[in-house]
Amino acid sequence: MNSQNSQQHLLGRLIFLSRWLQAPLYLGLIVAQGVYVFRFFMELWHLITIAADVGTVKESDIMLIVLGLIDVVMIANLLIMVIIGGYETFVSKLRLDGHPDQPEWLSHVNAGVLKVKLATALIGISSIHLLKTFIDLKMHTHHEILWQVIIHTVFVFSALMLAWIERLVAAPKH
Repeated sequence: MNSQNSQQHLLGRLIFLSRWLQAPLYLGLIVAQGVYVFRFFMELWHLITIAADVGTVKESDIMLIVLGLIDVVMIANLLIMVIIGGYETFVSKLRLDGHPDQPEWLSHVNAGVLKVKLATALIGISSIHLLKTFIDLKMHTHHEILWQVIIHTVFVFSALMLAWIERLVAAPKH
């Protein structure tokens, strides 16, 4: 019986240690964030160069580039939430207590809260894409616009359902 308990303990430790297999995934997301930073500066440079050509550039073209910049920032924010929140929730504590730059939401993050935050970030990103489509309607078919609206609506509905479920789960038991 002692050997069986020892094997179960070893198996339990191995399973618990397996969470560290996610660490390289978070490192990969940090590299992806670097790609988005590079993309942001490339788009910013494009904006600066075309803004100098006042006579031929339409305001809607500038607006579309700015919305693209906002989109990149929102995706970068989503990456930060996934990297920091996911690592803190699933791999290991970051031990940032008292650090002046600790994100406020990190102190109460769990898998449910993280899902709701990610869902709302996806709604923001989807909203930017939908706004870009509405600004540049002539570049999209009615079918494409309809699908973008449907997908956005599904994101909103999903986020509402996740928030509702999280509220039910987190509600104090009487």
